[in-house]
Amino acid sequence: MDGVTASVGDRIDPDAADVRIDGIHLPLAPGLVTWLVYKPPGVVSTMDDPQGRPTVTSLVPADPVTRPVGRLDLHSEGLLLMTNDGDLALVVTHPRYGVPKTYHVLVPAAVPESRLAPLTQGIDLEDGPARAVSARVANSLGDRTIIELVLNEGRKREIRRMFDALSLPIDRLVRTAIGPVADRTLAPGSHRALTADEIQALFRYAKDAEFHA
Repeated sequence: MDGVTASVGDRIDPDAADVRIDGIHLPLAPGLVTWLVYKPPGVVSTMDDPQGRPTVTSLVPADPVTRPVGRLDLHSEGLLLMTNDGDLALVVTHPRYGVPKTYHVLVPAAVPESRLAPLTQGIDLEDGPARAVSARVANSLGDRTIIELVLNEGRKREIRRMFDALSLPIDRLVRTAIGPVADRTLAPGSHRALTADEIQALFRYAKDAEFHA
């Protein structure tokens, strides 16, 4: 706590104190809220939309105001964070920390593992090369394949553009995890509060990234 080991009975100012557990920052300021949201397809990942489409803000309480951390494109679905914690948003989105995001991509074709090699070797896109951390066949369903893809960056429509480059159409694109945070029970359109353990795990990614930089 501010460089001093805390003792039972110590009092702090949560707005000003820097509290760490095992060296990991723990946000304590009153009013900080982080939601884990399952964004359905057809909902935009912005605060408002000039075209009048539904936005992710409609999926969480209006007070306090929280903002999407990164985004999923209109037709994609899955896990998205909404928060008013600027430190946490920075950790999850900044390339310096490389918090990985995991996706399941449903392709309407039989796809052998060997065809996925370019995804991890690198694909040249118009805004620079794109490379997945990992790519594997998670499940084969006859002429349909579920590919699990892990990325540590999030450029606009990056996965769709990578698959376009391989002539692989996408039927469904779902984000299943943000770093260590996952929830298979969360239904489309629903949300829950991120736990203190999950928040600390995300900050641990930041600390580990800085250590290995």
